[in-house]
Amino acid sequence: MTAKCPAVFGISGQALTVDEISFLKDANPVGIILFARNVDTPDQVKRLNDQIKNILGSEAHILVDQEGGRVQRLTPPHWAQFPAAETFGPVWQENPAKAAEDVKKHYELIGNDLAALGFTVDCAPVLDLRFDWAHDVIGERSFSEDPACVADLGRAACEGLLAAGITPVIKHIPGHGRALVDSHHDLPEVDASKEELAQTDFAPFKDFAKSEVAHHVWAMTAHVVYKDIDPDHPATCSSRMIQTVIRKEIGFSGLLIADDLDMKALRGSYREKLERCFAAGCDLILQCDGDLSKMQEVAGASPAFSSAKLNL
Repeated sequence: MTAKCPAVFGISGQALTVDEISFLKDANPVGIILFARNVDTPDQVKRLNDQIKNILGSEAHILVDQEGGRVQRLTPPHWAQFPAAETFGPVWQENPAKAAEDVKKHYELIGNDLAALGFTVDCAPVLDLRFDWAHDVIGERSFSEDPACVADLGRAACEGLLAAGITPVIKHIPGHGRALVDSHHDLPEVDASKEELAQTDFAPFKDFAKSEVAHHVWAMTAHVVYKDIDPDHPATCSSRMIQTVIRKEIGFSGLLIADDLDMKALRGSYREKLERCFAAGCDLILQCDGDLSKMQEVAGASPAFSSAKLNL
């Protein structure tokens, strides 16, 4: 089946409504992303994911944010509480090989949980650097402030997810760590020079992009303005950031999905946001809040899409 809508949508509850079923059949999006509001028990999640695939086809993608730590949609008592990424950074400083093996096992366990429920994509790991003076929207979600550590453990995390049959999504390319505000609520603007960013924030993504595993993952954009490169647009909507920095200088060639269109960092109507995202070079977009009227608006404004892009 060829996807007609280059979007991944959130849904409202723990089962599809009649109106959502009708919408999904008509719009035929690339996939669905689940949040805590969609999760109760393993049997319920499996039924929901089966229902989604029955409508969209077996090739449809079902995403979730299952990082561990405070960003984990599947939680106790039905699922294990996994540690945050920051747990592994100090181990890497003492023994990089042990830390990488621990991370690979950790993410393979996460992937096994997801695969058993019918998920296909995990929006993890975070390859952003940790800056203690920045906003804590990243914080413990980062492996380290050390670019080499983040790249190494990011590779290991992706290897673990892939071993379980789950596609990883590295985020938030080209780096959200030094943002002083949360892009869910405000537009972060980073003043650091391009040279400094290349040595720090961009470095884990560039190192990761050289690895074999990079050919099998997606990446999620950062809704962040890098003023020395493009002072007028966040990376998600900047052809300069995507085509020059992400694609050429960092070297990431996989599928690029824009972070949620409903985040306050992006301005304008859905049509304006979509036009900017796709013109800049994003392959897919996220619209997450489960509001059917918004999904309909996004689907109506979206360009045609070939599912061949899913195999970049």
